[in-house]
Amino acid sequence: MPLLYHNNNSISNVTSFPLVPSGSPVLLSTATASGSSSISFTSGIDSTYDVYYFEFINIHPSVDCASLNFNLSTDSGSNYNVTKTTTLFYAFHREDGTNGTLSYISADDQAQSTGFQQIIRQIGTDNDQSGSGYMHLFNPSSTTFVKHFMSNTNLTQCDEYQEQIFCAGYGNTTSAINAIRFQMSSGNIDAGTIKMYGIK
Repeated sequence: MPLLYHNNNSISNVTSFPLVPSGSPVLLSTATASGSSSISFTSGIDSTYDVYYFEFINIHPSVDCASLNFNLSTDSGSNYNVTKTTTLFYAFHREDGTNGTLSYISADDQAQSTGFQQIIRQIGTDNDQSGSGYMHLFNPSSTTFVKHFMSNTNLTQCDEYQEQIFCAGYGNTTSAINAIRFQMSSGNIDAGTIKMYGIK
């Protein structure tokens, strides 16, 4: 396999890597929930940025064990029903030190489904419980390729344990994605903030 050289051939002097987003995140929008049925970003997702990055900060549900879900739109938010194939796994550890494990449940995945995909599962409603993390959406304005995403989130689960969740997949459409919606699987987003950034 041939060596790949960058610029002036020394890793210590590399100034750029082709095809790797190199810009700093630019904050495009901030939404703070207060008993909100959903949070949608219906503007700002366009060809300006190659990657869109979402931060979830202390998402707190109104219903115990509800999950934060998302879906995509190709019509500026009139419909959130993009066909998706996804996969999800997680690790957890109980507060009392028992039953820590790594887990995969196929029912948490989607196979060419238009439904909402969970990314923070079963958040507790105790006053000190919430979920946080981030998600990347890659090249949503492409009219050639499907739309890849991946997320990494962390929460205090409703059964009193710490859980980290990894989710990834793609929106199976070559139409441009121009809106995204986040909502709970049941009830409202009682509190929390979601920020959207663009990365070139």
